[in-house]
Amino acid sequence: MKTYNHLYQIVITLLVFPTTVWLQILRRNYVILTLLLALNFIAATPAMAANLSDDLLKQPATEIRVSLGNSANELKFEPNHLEFEAGKRYQLKLTNPSQLKHYFTAKDFADGIWTQKVEAGKVEIKGAIHELELKPGAEAEWVFVPLKSGTYGLRCPIPGHTEAGMTGEIAIKN
Repeated sequence: MKTYNHLYQIVITLLVFPTTVWLQILRRNYVILTLLLALNFIAATPAMAANLSDDLLKQPATEIRVSLGNSANELKFEPNHLEFEAGKRYQLKLTNPSQLKHYFTAKDFADGIWTQKVEAGKVEIKGAIHELELKPGAEAEWVFVPLKSGTYGLRCPIPGHTEAGMTGEIAIKN
């Protein structure tokens, strides 16, 4: 009975707090909870990425070929609509058969993927990639895993190329 009386006293004391005190307590608890959740997410991300990359490296990459321009020097991507599935590994093979240099620029798309590597000639590049330049006759390979679904723009930012129709769309689906 003594314990119940003690709890009763605590509850009665808390009920007489002004509303502003209750709001301060709620705000403080909300901030603490938000910080704990954010720290948990940050701490878990590298571990999840490591597990994700180990599993994906064992997965065969789906090959997709894209031509930047063509032998007639038309300013277009062939194909100009690409679709990927989040969580699958892809090998994007880019070629430039034209006599002009072109860019494969899709920054928002690049921000939503995990790049394993980009290979051009005898050079392999790792890390964040936002744009690839292909000189006439050049070839490049981009191995990646889409992570974030959405629809992203693709373009060649060389003056006149975008305006002439060298644009496209990249869709990542879950």
